[in-house]
Amino acid sequence: MHRFYLLSVQPTLFGGVSVIRNWGRIGSSGQTMVQTFEAEDDAAAALLRVEREKRRKGYREPGLL
Repeated sequence: MHRFYLLSVQPTLFGGVSVIRNWGRIGSSGQTMVQTFEAEDDAAAALLRVEREKRRKGYREPGLL
């Protein structure tokens, strides 16, 4: 099955930082989950943790075989 997982960090309107996850099957819009943090360091740590999890499960950069 061909899947995608997208992670991004974006500022919020109220001075916080959000980690946005988007995942699903290629060709669909997928699902989205947003986690909001007060500090950018906390958001970066959460992003790295999720990235490590997904790489262990076999996800990789697009175009790399």
